[in-house]
Order: sequence, then C-alpha cells, then structure tokens
Amino acid sequence: MEILHAIWAIFIDFIEFFLLAGIFLIVILFVYDRYIQRRHALLINYPVIGRFRYLFEALREPLRQYFAEETFYDSKDKVDWVYTAAKDKPNYKSFSVAQPFSGSRFIIKHATNVLNDDEVSDDISVVFGKNREIPFTSHTPIIRSAMSDGSLSPEAVRAFSIAGENSNLTINTGEGSLTSNHLFTHKPDLKNCDYLEIVQSSPYAEFIFKIGSTLFNNARALKWYRTVLLNKKTQNTYIYDTTSHVLFRVNWKAPLEAFPKEVPSDIPNIIFQMSSGLYGVRDDDGKFDEVKYQKVMKFCRMTEIKIAQGAKQTGGKLSGSKVTADIAYYRGVPEGKDVFSPNRFPFADSTSHLLDFVEKLQELSKKPVGFKIVISDAKDVEEIVREISARKSAGRNIPDFITVDSGEGGSATAPLELMESVGLTTNNALFVLDTLLKKYEIREDISIISSGKILTPDDAIITLAMGADAVGIARGFMMSGGCIRARMCSGFGSHVCPVGMATQDEKKRASYLVVKEGKEIGNYHTNLIKGMKVVLEVMGIKHISKLNRSMLTFKNQNEEIFFDVEEYFHHKLHV
Repeated sequence: MEILHAIWAIFIDFIEFFLLAGIFLIVILFVYDRYIQRRHALLINYPVIGRFRYLFEALREPLRQYFAEETFYDSKDKVDWVYTAAKDKPNYKSFSVAQPFSGSRFIIKHATNVLNDDEVSDDISVVFGKNREIPFTSHTPIIRSAMSDGSLSPEAVRAFSIAGENSNLTINTGEGSLTSNHLFTHKPDLKNCDYLEIVQSSPYAEFIFKIGSTLFNNARALKWYRTVLLNKKTQNTYIYDTTSHVLFRVNWKAPLEAFPKEVPSDIPNIIFQMSSGLYGVRDDDGKFDEVKYQKVMKFCRMTEIKIAQGAKQTGGKLSGSKVTADIAYYRGVPEGKDVFSPNRFPFADSTSHLLDFVEKLQELSKKPVGFKIVISDAKDVEEIVREISARKSAGRNIPDFITVDSGEGGSATAPLELMESVGLTTNNALFVLDTLLKKYEIREDISIISSGKILTPDDAIITLAMGADAVGIARGFMMSGGCIRARMCSGFGSHVCPVGMATQDEKKRASYLVVKEGKEIGNYHTNLIKGMKVVLEVMGIKHISKLNRSMLTFKNQNEEIFFDVEEYFHHKLHV
C-alpha cells in the first residue's frame, strides 16, 4: 500500500507534466493521421478518434464469446460442459439451459425401463482392420482428430501424448507426421535403443538443470539443459527422459531391423495421417519412401490417407512463421517458408490408383489403412464404394476404414470460401456413406470414423447411432487443453495463439503448462466416456454396439417430428 501511495503522490505532484505530455502526443498523432499517413481514409477524416475503430475490431474476435450468444454450437452450455469436464468438476445444470436449443435437432429416445450403472458394459472398444495381420483395437470410440505438430505447438502435442497415455485416448498425428513430441511419454531402454539418437547427460548439464529448476521452473531448466548438451537449432526435437536423464529422438537413419518389433507400450495409440505432402515418409526428393514409412509404423497403429478435410479440401497450409527449424526437420521442408501441400494426394489420380496405394500400405505395414474424405455428392461416394466392392469380390484387400469429415469441420488455416460451402454436414454425410456401404454389402468390412462439431456425450451417442463406429473430435480436445477460441490460430499476419497452444512463438509456448493441460485433456476424454454411459443407461442399451438410427427421433425447423429417422433421411437425401 505504501508503494501505491508513493506512486500516486508522484502522479499528483507532476500531473501538469503528464497532462501536457498527453496533449502533445495527441497533437503529434493528429498531425500524423491527417497529413502524413496515406493508408487509412478513415484516419484522414477522423484523426486519432478513428483509431478506436481498429481497437474495437481487434478486440471483437477474442472477446466475442464472452458477450454474445453461442452461434457455432447448439448452445453455450455445450462449450461450458467441455471446460468443466476438463477440470473434472460436477457437470450439472440448474433450472434450465442458458441458451435453449433451436432449429432442427436429434432427440434421443429413452427406454421405458432404464438401466442401472452396473448393467451397461464397460467394454467400449472398437476394432479396426479385423482382417489385417496386426489389427488395431482402440480402447474407446473417441479419437482425437488430426492436428499436426506445427499447427499445434510442441508443448500442446506433448500434452496430448500425456492424455493419450493416461486415459487411453487414440491420437491422430495430423499431416505434420510423427514427431518426437508424440513419443513424449516413452521411456527408452538404453540397452536396446539403436532406433534412437541418444545424447547422454553431463555433470555440467545436471548442474545447470538444478539451478534452473531451483530458481525458475523445470521448463526453463530443460531449455538450458538442451542448450548445454546440444547447442543447435533443432534441440527441441529431442525429448528429455526424467528417469535416465538422456535426451533422445528417433534415428531415422537406423536400419529397419533396429526399430521396435511392437509399438512401445508407454506411448499413446497413434494413427499416422499421410497427406499430399507425404511429410514424415518422403525422401530427399519429396517422393514416397517405403522404408521410412515402415519405420514410422513401428510407433503407429494404423494409417489414414488424407484426401480432404471439412474446411480444407485444398492441400494443408502452414504459415512460414510456424515452420521452425524443428518443424522443417520433421517435415523435410525449408525453414521459415510457407508450406502449402498439393491439393491432390499424389497416389489418388483415380479411385483405382487410391485403392492400389491403400493395398500397398497394408502390405508394407501389416496394419489397418483407410482414408479421409468430405462428401458433397452421393454419386461420387457410390463410385468409390462400387470399386471397393468389386475389389472385395476379386479377393483383393480393401480399405479397413473411411473417415468422413463434416463440411462444418474446423481448421486453423483454411480459405474462407471453402469453410462452410463445400461438403455435407456430419450426420448427412454419415448417412450417405453408411447407406451406400450397406447397399454394396461391405459395411461389415469397413469401419466409419465421423467427425465434425462433436463436443458432448450426447453428440457422440447421436453420431454413433447414425452409423459411425468411432467419432473424431478436434475442437473439444483443443478447448480441454486450454484453447480459449480466440480464433488466432493461423500464424498469418498478427494471428498468434494467446495461450501458446497453436503457435510456434517461443514466448507464448513457454506459458503452456504441459503436464497440467495433459491431465485436463485426459479428464475431458474420461468424462466423455462417463457421460456416454449415462446416456446409454437412459436409452436402455447394454452395449454401445447396439446403437442404431431407430433409437433417434428427428425434429426439423418447422417443428415436424420424425420418429423413423431412416425413412426421413432416405427421403431427404434420395439415397
């Protein structure tokens, strides 16, 4: 208090000086706006005061969610549910929802005789690639959708890895490839680690680490520790093992025989996404490297080929500000330059070409392989499904799964003209794909992963009832990991994530609390599963596999009620 009084006394004593200085600065700014600058007509006509327009415009996006109704999701209550679940607090509402649901929506049918907790199976696993030599069993039907190291900060990827390991969450790498950060929880066996580049500790490095952790924190100490031992630009591509105190990263030059025979048990279940840029599995000329792919798959459970995603049917876009030395190392691209992937996947000039490549990856990895699409036209999908059916009849391998993304799907960086104008919404697209797979009698052979605007347990249950085997969630996991939806993810211009989650800015990244956020991401996943079980109890369903469309009712915007969802969608979509 004494300090505040002293500051106030100084201000009072020199108030004339401060007033004159303020007036002088305003006059200078007035002259600059009116007579010098020629970028903004508004400032020429309204010098000084016109600047408030740009201030309010800058504040509009970050503050929008605090003062306006929720417009992207059904209700602000859904957004609140995510943050509360991440904190692992009781998630109940009183009186009514703050923003009642409006428009068309699904209604979950409840049973006359509901079930108790112990009557619903705890087994909610999903099997992919049952015909593969090495099938993949996901512990839950929830998958963290594709988000790349590069789009996300390394710290955020590490938090997701912690959540994946602790809560059995399946992680999709995104097109940025498998990176050291995905292996953050790995504890290498130093007697059998030829597949890793190992940097041993030193007494001096240990001393520096102790000083940093004592005076500051472990994050600062680890930064100094890396600098002492590595002193090179890609030092953050190495992971610190708290047990052995070594730094390690994958040695991609090691022979294939040196890599683990099985996926290490101390890392999360990982889906490798292969994009049109072939990041992580390309040679020095940018061509597909079969051996590198086989090495990557020693850490991953299955492969997803990215043909398109909801908001970005073009190739992936990563701002040059995000292409650090680390990201350049992972992707095999120039540092500091924009990375725009080709629009078309190089092995998808035709449906046959794509399916040939799927078959090739299955043979190389012995694991499930599928692809990700956005649906705009049932005829296009039917062409793909018909070709898959013909291959099955001929005794050839077919894709193990198809991921269908919503036209409402999100992205940190995508052209505005594509964000809501290309692709059907989640349940419409899902109905088309599920119906056509059944029509050609291959539904039992191909699993469906569906994503797009899924946040809460009821969202997931509805998507599964509509025909999905698993659901992909991106935004929900982003929010559970600290995202405040400031819409500053892109990295272009002045867009920098304020919480250090979707940026490569070192100062912002340093604020991201990896262990804390990793725990909260895991909490969100765990509470999603708990909430889904509650919904199943009310529906009277003992196992998640029993979900189907007959358990849903649909209400359209005209308040018309359709108890037969199957008939409604057949008529609506003419499939």
